[in-house]
Amino acid sequence: MTASPDLGTSQLVSPEFGIARPASPDFGIAQPASPDLLRSVFRQHAAGVAVITARGERPVGFTATSLNSVAAEPPLISFGIGTTSSSWPVVSRAGHIGVHILGEHQRELAATFARSGADRFAPPTRWRTGPEEVPVLDGVLAWLVCRVVARVPAGDHRIVVAEAVTGDPAGAGRPLLYHQGRFNALRD
Repeated sequence: MTASPDLGTSQLVSPEFGIARPASPDFGIAQPASPDLLRSVFRQHAAGVAVITARGERPVGFTATSLNSVAAEPPLISFGIGTTSSSWPVVSRAGHIGVHILGEHQRELAATFARSGADRFAPPTRWRTGPEEVPVLDGVLAWLVCRVVARVPAGDHRIVVAEAVTGDPAGAGRPLLYHQGRFNALRD
């Protein structure tokens, strides 16, 4: 953005869009881009919590806050996964994955699937083999089984794009959120 003269009001003009807005007297302390800056900024962003599962020799799964709806026609979703994740080798070859939207009553389940080295599918986790032999978690707000259509390199992660083939949106409860490094519930 560049400064723009005005009739007495300081403004900033975006050269990309040509939009003027009043200049803020306090931008805070700007920091150069870094992994720590990105983490700090996204701690301010509340995100829904999902668990992604896939079938390998043993089922795998991980907690994701990067789940997005991409398109309605065809019905596409996306999520990010680190290439150092213990689930990545299976997800990198999987033809289908499970997407599970967690409820506020499932904080411990979210923590289990986020914990490195945990036996994520051992009790008390309740699950069954679903369509396309994908592990489907019980008691979630909603779930989908999706066919993987792309894996896009993105730094030390991959963005997985998948097309929904079946699912169930009828779970009961309120969504689980991730904010400030913690699992949270919505407040009324």
